[in-house]
Amino acid sequence: MGGEEEENRWPPWLKPLLKEQFFVQCKFHADSHKSECNMYCLDCMNGALCSLCLSHHRDHRAIQIRRSSYHDVIRVNEIQKYLDISSVQTYIINSAKVVFLNERPQPRPGKGVTNTCQVCDRSLLDSFRFCSLGCKIVGTSKNFLKIRRNSPEKKGAASELSEDSYSSSSSSHSRYTSRFPSFTPSTPPRTALNFRSAKRRKGIPHRSPMGGLMIEI
Repeated sequence: MGGEEEENRWPPWLKPLLKEQFFVQCKFHADSHKSECNMYCLDCMNGALCSLCLSHHRDHRAIQIRRSSYHDVIRVNEIQKYLDISSVQTYIINSAKVVFLNERPQPRPGKGVTNTCQVCDRSLLDSFRFCSLGCKIVGTSKNFLKIRRNSPEKKGAASELSEDSYSSSSSSHSRYTSRFPSFTPSTPPRTALNFRSAKRRKGIPHRSPMGGLMIEI
């Protein structure tokens, strides 16, 4: 698979979506109580939108981004209409099945873990390969598969590449920096809007009996 062919396997809006900052205040509707940017137009790809911005995107494909423990998620019934999300771990949040947009930092998996994300080593249910859409892009790329296949320690190579792919600051993995893209958006500046959101209590994750993980927020 050539570079151009590999790039074309994903819709043009996917990588910009994964890099976008959501839940910031809309610069066009800052005076409105509906100014939180949690929408994205797949047709225009012009950044995060608030609900008032959607009036300019009638008849366009718009999706809503939600949050779980300060990380961006999207409901499965919205994204699966436009994207193949097979092999990506699903979770249950507020009775709705969702997938995470990007990798979430975590300690190394403990003893007894039988299945982990092929990119970042996050613990997964046995039927999944990736923890997020971003990890699926990285983990199915030609370069990642080639390096992982040739590595004597496949899990170690996957871990090293994932840390670089998502802008890790660790110098021990700097040799991979130019090989894989970074999707996770940088942390936006603190505003009154997202400061209020940060005060919400986080719940305790629970395993769902239906093939996903249940998270209470």
